[in-house]
Amino acid sequence: MSGPGGRVEAAVNAAGGPLEQLSLEQLRTRTSVKWRAHDEGVLPAWVAEMDVPLAEPIVTAVTRALRRGDTGYAYGDGYAGALADFARRRWGWDLAVERSRLVPDVMLGAVELLRLVTRPGEAVVVNPPIYPPFYAFIEHDGRRVVDAPLGPDDRLDPEALEAAFASPEVTGYLLCSPHNPTGTVHTDAELRMVAALAERHGVRVVADEIHAPVVLDGTFVPYLSLPETQAGFALLSASKGWNLAGLKAAVAVAGDRAGQDLARMPEEVAHGASHVACLAHVAAWCEGEPWLDAVLDGLRNNRDLLTQLLQERLPGVTYRPGAATYLAWLDCRDLALGDDPAAAFLARGRVALTSGKDFGTGGAGHARLNLATSSTLLTAVVDRMAAAVR
Repeated sequence: MSGPGGRVEAAVNAAGGPLEQLSLEQLRTRTSVKWRAHDEGVLPAWVAEMDVPLAEPIVTAVTRALRRGDTGYAYGDGYAGALADFARRRWGWDLAVERSRLVPDVMLGAVELLRLVTRPGEAVVVNPPIYPPFYAFIEHDGRRVVDAPLGPDDRLDPEALEAAFASPEVTGYLLCSPHNPTGTVHTDAELRMVAALAERHGVRVVADEIHAPVVLDGTFVPYLSLPETQAGFALLSASKGWNLAGLKAAVAVAGDRAGQDLARMPEEVAHGASHVACLAHVAAWCEGEPWLDAVLDGLRNNRDLLTQLLQERLPGVTYRPGAATYLAWLDCRDLALGDDPAAAFLARGRVALTSGKDFGTGGAGHARLNLATSSTLLTAVVDRMAAAVR
């Protein structure tokens, strides 16, 4: 590959990939929550931050903006246009820029979309074990949560969805695609099933697709790429794919039967997105694919390494490698550490994982591990976990 993108790809590959470039000493200079929530004796492997240097096109875009004082308010559809180009290249999806709106981030965007199509006191379905803020944001906005748990194979359960959607109080469904914490990538057939059930019961679907760029196996199917889904919405961001959680911006997209609903979103919602963040995300969508591909290679290697390490050093942990995300969902029930094994790993092994209890039904006895780090630190994380159960 030639051009700037090719030079970036060559640089990251020559150095062993972005995940292998930073030492623990360098990482501990960071001031984000991953590195400040616990004391320095704890090895953090919990919150969804990657241990990587940023892609150079992003650094360049932000640096140029700061040097020219371009730190005002976000404006225009440049973000959506850049995302549309990426979606066309990566997923073969023609995202409708004219039916998109800038939002502060994916979770706040989900709240705003659900406000358009549900009322206070009504219920929204989720699929536990699920990203804990789904519960917090839905309930904080005056809606109830109804669980439709994943099946034992970590996939969407049609019977559970049918039962949940049949309740007259259920008017919304917040779908996590790909799924956090299991890493499940929903298939074309599964998404069509969701759309059919939602249509039958008058339920409006909001698809959180923040992990869409981080698919390691198979193909990501955007919810709105299917003709049956056009009464729904999707939310996308470069946040997870390029480690930009601290640079907040996202896009809400409506299907062609939901455009009038999206048009009712208050104009001031877009004011919460950072202009500098939008510039960073545009650089990611437009120039960040070589860097992303190098990260995905490293994540595949780490997923294999984690599988091997657990088999050798913690055989009591069951791990079903996910096809997406950089999050590993660990079944620790055979270790006899109780409902919250993450607490035991922290207290006894000085390693921080995310408590499975927070993920709702099916989370007790589990922990979530962030494998977006170097192979050296991932090995140290498992060693500390193993020491905690000796």
